[in-house]
Formats: sequence, structure tokens, C-alpha cells
Amino acid sequence: VQLQASGGGLVQAGGSLRLSCAASGLSFMSYPAGWFRQDPGKEREFVAGITWSGGQTYYADSVKGRFTISKDNAENTVYLQMNSLKVEDTAVYYCAAQLSYKNSDQAGSYDYWGQGTQVTVSS
Repeated sequence: VQLQASGGGLVQAGGSLRLSCAASGLSFMSYPAGWFRQDPGKEREFVAGITWSGGQTYYADSVKGRFTISKDNAENTVYLQMNSLKVEDTAVYYCAAQLSYKNSDQAGSYDYWGQGTQVTVSS
């Protein structure tokens, strides 16, 4: 199983980015997925999650109303649309897939991880 995250970059505060996570060896149509982020020296932090059906999404309070997680089953890709970005959103963003259907915000409940993509928001 491989998850390939992409779409990170440098953006000014208030701007937008869309992250993508393409899977091979696993179908996002069958499993929940999530996005996490991590700053150096800090623990990995939950950002957003989506159920296997795509029917439910859930978010960290810090990004609610600004970020949207979605998926395209035909492309086997999960997206994170990030709007109204803030300097504090700067981090490496990771996508993850979960085999246990817990729909959890806990990093330990996810089984496969992408390599991370850097998002830097400047003031």
C-alpha cells in the first residue's frame, strides 16, 4: 500500500491550497481516511477525517469552517481543500488510511501513511 500526498507549498495568509492523497494497493472507497499535520518537536495533530462511504466528515476545531475533506472514488484520491489559511496552519501534512473503521481522530488508529507534504503560510 502506498499513499502519495501532494499539493503543499508556500502561500500567503488568507490564501488557499488543495492537498491530494492518491492511493495504490488500497481503495479509499472501502476505508476511512484522514489528514493530520505536524510541526517539528510537536505531536502529530488530527486535522480532518472522512468515513469510508464519504457520507460523514469531521474536523479539528481549529480548521472547522475553513478546511474541507473529500474524496473521489474514481481517482482513488482524498483531498483537503484549505481556505483562509493562517500562519499557524504551517506544518507538514500527512494523509492516512484506516482499516478498522473507527473514524477516529487518533493517529494511532490509522494503518497507512503518506510521506507528508509541507504547507507554509506566510504573514
